[in-house]
Amino acid sequence: MSVSRVVKETLDTYTIYLKPKAGERFSFKPGQFNMLYAFGVGEVPISISGDPEDRDNVAHTIRAVGAVTNSLTRLREGGRVGVRGPFGRGWPMEEAMGKDIVIVAGGIGLAPLRPVVYQLISKRQDYGKVFILYGARTPNDLLYKKELKSWKGRMDMDVLVTVDKGDETWKGNVGVVTMLFDYVKLDPDNTYAFVCGPEIMMRFTVINLKNKGLPDDKIFLSMERNMKCGIGICGHCQFGPYFVCKDGPVFRYTQVKNFFGRHEF
Repeated sequence: MSVSRVVKETLDTYTIYLKPKAGERFSFKPGQFNMLYAFGVGEVPISISGDPEDRDNVAHTIRAVGAVTNSLTRLREGGRVGVRGPFGRGWPMEEAMGKDIVIVAGGIGLAPLRPVVYQLISKRQDYGKVFILYGARTPNDLLYKKELKSWKGRMDMDVLVTVDKGDETWKGNVGVVTMLFDYVKLDPDNTYAFVCGPEIMMRFTVINLKNKGLPDDKIFLSMERNMKCGIGICGHCQFGPYFVCKDGPVFRYTQVKNFFGRHEF
C-alpha cells in the first residue's frame, strides 16, 4: 500500500494513512491488527486505528520505539508499506449491541479503541450510554487531540480525560485514568467494558470495574504482546494457552484472569 497522509500525534507517535491498490478496498473489524513491513528493515504488528467504514484509507497509529517503527514513522506521502492482514479477534461490537459501553484507554492504547468510537458514533442508535475514559502521561502525549475535542462536544457520550502530570496550559484532570471512575455512574448489569493500555493500568482498571459491579464476562482487554507471524505459528505471543495474534488480541477477562499480569508462560 502507499502512504496517502501522515499525521504527527505526539513527539514520537504518528498516524499513517495507507491507500489500497487501485480497485481494492480494505475491510476490518475494530480491534484487529495488520503486519506492516518496512522494506529492507522488517515487519511489526500494528493495530488498525481508522474508521471501519472508510475502506479507502487504512490508518495505523505508530510509536517510534525500534528500528521498524522508526522506519515507518519516517515515511511520507507516496511511500510504500507492505501489509498483511487484517488478523485477530476484535472487540465484541455485535454482542454489545443495546448495551452501555465504557471505553478505558491509557496512552497509545486509545489507537485500537478509536475504531470502536467511530462505529459507536455511526451506529449510535444501536448502543446505550457511552463513556470514554482516557489517560496519558502529559498533555503532549494525548492522541487525536482534535477528535477528543469533537467527541467531548457530543451530547450523546461522556468523554473524560486525565494526565499523570499537567503543565501550565492544562486545565483538565490530573491523575491516573482509574480516578475518572469517580465521575461516572455505571449500570453493571447493562454495561460492557473495553480496555487497552499498559498491563499495570489494565489490572487496576479491572479492579475498579469489578468494584463497580461489572461481571468478569463483560470486561474485554486488548493484550498486545510480541507478535511476529500473525497466524499463531511462531509462538512469540503465547499468553497462557492462547496465541495473542490468533486468539486475540482482544480477550474476555474470564479467558485470561488466571494468568493476567505474568510475563512468561
